[in-house]
Amino acid sequence: MNLLLLEDADFIAADRVVLRDRRLTHMQDVHRVAVGDSLRVGRIDGLMGSAEVLRLEAGEAELQVVLEQTPPSKLPLTLVLALPRPKMLRRVFQTVATMGVPRVILVNSYRVEKSFWQTPFLEPEAIREQLILGLEQARDTVLPEIIIEKRFKPFVEDRLPAITAGTLGLIAHPGNHPPCPRGLDEPVTLAIGPEGGWIPYEVELLAKAGLQPVQLGERILRVETAVTALLARIF
Repeated sequence: MNLLLLEDADFIAADRVVLRDRRLTHMQDVHRVAVGDSLRVGRIDGLMGSAEVLRLEAGEAELQVVLEQTPPSKLPLTLVLALPRPKMLRRVFQTVATMGVPRVILVNSYRVEKSFWQTPFLEPEAIREQLILGLEQARDTVLPEIIIEKRFKPFVEDRLPAITAGTLGLIAHPGNHPPCPRGLDEPVTLAIGPEGGWIPYEVELLAKAGLQPVQLGERILRVETAVTALLARIF
């Protein structure tokens, strides 16, 4: 935990918080804080700063906070992602939060198993938990927006063209395609498929919506690896 994230409910005054959950345990067991110590903190969807430990007990800690630093800027990106396997999904949520992705749209695909949509990891609180872990790692406070679109064709035909308008649209897809561009500073809409890639019909629909296929080479990557590799390369 590189940043202690504070919830609105933690505040007992404008500059005071009380913590009683896993963050308190982390402070005690990992940081081994004592009264008077200072910690890096941030308010979720707000500013960052520092906090002084005023009181530390077995069951709770009281901190005085000063928040005056803006969080790091996000990438100019909308990530369209075929729903990964549930165990992988948790890591992907952490990765996108850590790397500064502001918006993720989870979509269906022919190669996405129907059972994946039943995972409890898609519950709002479960998603938020993983995003917070990613923000803590990166020292960021602003939660990415997660949008779920279970119907691929209506989403791609009816809503995706408006999302891609004014952006560079890219489809990450194995095959004889141009190499993925590097070091961009323009807005990007990036679509990453499931294990094995998009099927041709899906690539065709994505292309009609304004996205063009690009590739990273001959090796086939896991989704979580592809997300990291593509974001690092593009930005």
